[in-house]
Amino acid sequence: MTEAVPVPPSGAEGGVSLKDQGNEFFKSGNYLKAAALYTQAIKQDPSNPTLYSNRSAAFLHLVKLSKSLADAETTITLKPQWEKGYFRKGCVLEAMERYDDAVAAFQAALQYNPQNAEVSRKIKRLTQLARDKKRAQEVETMRSNIDIRKHLDPMKPELTKHYGTEESCQDIFNFIVDVMETAIRTWHESGKLDARVNFLLDKQKTDTEKHAPIVNIDKAFESPHTHSNCFSFLRQYSVDSFSRAALLVTPKSSISYPQVWKGQGPRKWKHGQSDGFFVQLESPLLRKLWFVPSSSEKGRTLCKDPEVLDVGVHELLPRLFKQPTAISN
Repeated sequence: MTEAVPVPPSGAEGGVSLKDQGNEFFKSGNYLKAAALYTQAIKQDPSNPTLYSNRSAAFLHLVKLSKSLADAETTITLKPQWEKGYFRKGCVLEAMERYDDAVAAFQAALQYNPQNAEVSRKIKRLTQLARDKKRAQEVETMRSNIDIRKHLDPMKPELTKHYGTEESCQDIFNFIVDVMETAIRTWHESGKLDARVNFLLDKQKTDTEKHAPIVNIDKAFESPHTHSNCFSFLRQYSVDSFSRAALLVTPKSSISYPQVWKGQGPRKWKHGQSDGFFVQLESPLLRKLWFVPSSSEKGRTLCKDPEVLDVGVHELLPRLFKQPTAISN
């Protein structure tokens, strides 16, 4: 912070003396006493812009930002072509994290003293901070406004083609949306997920005392043996529970077997080393696979839009449901 700048004596001698005393306390770090002395001086010389500028600096050190900003504005009003008022205003707005407004104030200061290197440095630094803050706000908006439903809307015609009735299509669609949105929220909060399979149970037939809608499979992808055992269990579970569909969610980092991206090459795997998780839909009539990439931006985990993968190339589990010979009502 630039020190309070003394000006040649003006006005009442008492006012000048109080100002000088205030400057000494300011230099020694006693900002509360300095502000009190500047206030006394202002009462004796209320049209002196330097007194308001100095008190603005003292208030800023005391983190009395509203008062500091008011004094900076008064300084500008009393002496519009003096860079100091705009500098004070910029410093307060910077402390308030109003970076765009702070840059505007410092740019005004620079107009009256283009050679001020400190102001130029502040403009450069705060311009970047303003960009960073804007991006952080955008990231937070994307994290909180999850709209998977809108993103998956294009698959509705495919569901209609396979399932026919609007009720059946909507049930499957809502199931996918709910599971995927929950997974994204969990990933945003913790940066991790448990490998699990979500089942769309039949409300009329499923014995919910025996069959839960979620099955954890944290060991499923450790080896061919655990993978095979897990698949056999899940396939029987889908039959016993009268499930209409299943949705596997698993983080990419937990998969040792099968390798669904390593060795595929950039032509088939287009997500590089991106972290994220897979979502695989299994149903008697439709199979789908998505990868949800994840990155870290501005210190926050951010999921990108789900990317559709070729389930024939990248499947995590073989087909869980037998394909029916005819659709039963």
